[in-house]
Order: sequence, then structure tokens, then C-alpha cells
Amino acid sequence: MTPTAVESRSPRIWSWLRGLSMHAIIWVVGAAIVVPLLYGLVSGFKDTSELSSNPFGPPRHWVTENYTDLLQSGAFWRQIANSTGIALATALVTVAASAMAAYVFARFAFRGREVVFTLFTIGLMFPFAVAILPLFIMLRTFGLLENPLGVVLPQAAFGLPMTIIILRGFFRNVPGELEEAAIIDGCSAFGFFWRILLPMARPALATVTVLAIVTSWNNFFLPLLVFTEPDWWTIPVGVQQFKGQYAEDTARILAYVVLAMAPALAFYTVAERQLIGGLTAGATKG
Repeated sequence: MTPTAVESRSPRIWSWLRGLSMHAIIWVVGAAIVVPLLYGLVSGFKDTSELSSNPFGPPRHWVTENYTDLLQSGAFWRQIANSTGIALATALVTVAASAMAAYVFARFAFRGREVVFTLFTIGLMFPFAVAILPLFIMLRTFGLLENPLGVVLPQAAFGLPMTIIILRGFFRNVPGELEEAAIIDGCSAFGFFWRILLPMARPALATVTVLAIVTSWNNFFLPLLVFTEPDWWTIPVGVQQFKGQYAEDTARILAYVVLAMAPALAFYTVAERQLIGGLTAGATKG
């Protein structure tokens, strides 16, 4: 074989090896995500004694009561309803406020615009747990404890920075000629925002809506801080309380966790295309 032929084959070999390594990484990451879910799902059909003696094998006796008893529980469905209502309200407030703020930051030039925008982005640097104590004092002062608004409003506030960043990037991609044509036709600034910009931004709006809903659904600390009455508990709080109540029944706890994850996984599966498409559309320009 000539040296030229060897050199021509070398890039193809390295390309094949890189592709193989990427596929291997994807399979490893996928297995790390899927295997625990399958383990929890299958283990929920066992009893605790079998789970101890046969932790990784299939159930010898399928204990369907672990799932059916939970599905017949009014407390479980009440927690699902609470989480759903709070998540939808949080998404509505977050997206509505962020869309208007992002429109101003993207389409209006005024002194101090970048400074104010930077203040919003600084919010990404502070984890939610840092604000627990002052937030609790504020909620108690305004009488928002044991009130869904005590969860919705702080969640929306903490969701503003990321949502504004995503929407601002998308709004800035809209050609200025389109806005000029709308203004010439007699469209006001708000009319352009409502009638033209928002319909064009549906992928980005869908993206931030999905992010707000999933983030709210998974939030544990804030509902635990605000709600003490079981009637207002959300799914994450319900999982924690259920774990404490049935600490000796590991199989039943796993069944509860699987059922608690199912709505979020189903929603994310349906909304995955919108989420990825919106992030990609907003990432082409800053």
C-alpha cells in the first residue's frame, strides 16, 4: 500500500472512531437515565421482602396493589391537581411578564438598557435556597402562606432571568424592516408586539412555557415552605411525606415515585420537539 493510500485512509479511520466514541457516550448516558427508571418501575411491583432478597430480578409475584392503591387514593390525585394548577399559573405569569420585558430589551434603545438587562441575568447566579429565609419573611408579611400565590409568584420571579434571555434572543432575530412596515401601516408598538411578534415567537414561547412548567412541577422547597396543610401539598412534597409515612415499605415508595414522575415525563416527551426547536431558533443571534 502506498503512503498516499495510507494517508487517505487515516482520516476515515479517525472519523469512524470519533463516531463510535460518540455513540458509546450516548448509550452510556442513556443507560444511566433509563436503567434507574426501569428499576423503580419493576421494583414497584414487588413487596419489600422480595425487594431485599431479589433486588434486580423480575418479580416472582407481581404486587399490583402498590400501584392500584395509589391510583385510587384521593390524596394522590389532589397533589397532581395542585402541582398542575400551580405549574400552569407559574408558566402563565412567567411567560407573560418575560415576553413584555424581553420585547423592551430587544426592540427599544434607551440609556441603561444593558445595565438593567444585566441585573436580570445576575439572577441566574443565585440559587433558590439562598433566598429561603427572606422569602419566608416576605410571604408571611403579605399573608401568602397557605396560599398558592405564595408559590406561583416567587417561582415566576426566579424564572424571569432565563425566560427573558431566551425570548430576547428570539425577538432580536426579527428583521427591523418588518417592524418598520408595521409602523408605516399604522401599527403601534404594542400592536406590533401582540399581533406580529408573539405569533412569530411561538416556538420560543413554547420553549419557555415547557421550562416553566417542568421547573414548577419539580420544585420541592418552596411548596414545603408555604404549605403545611395536606390539602395544598404538591407532588414533590407528597413524595417526601409518603416516604416518611411508609419508611419500611420501600416497594410502595418506589411505586409512588414512579407515578409521581409519570405526568412530567409524559409532558416532556410530548413537548420535547418544541423545547429543542425553540432553543435552537433563539440561539442563532444574541
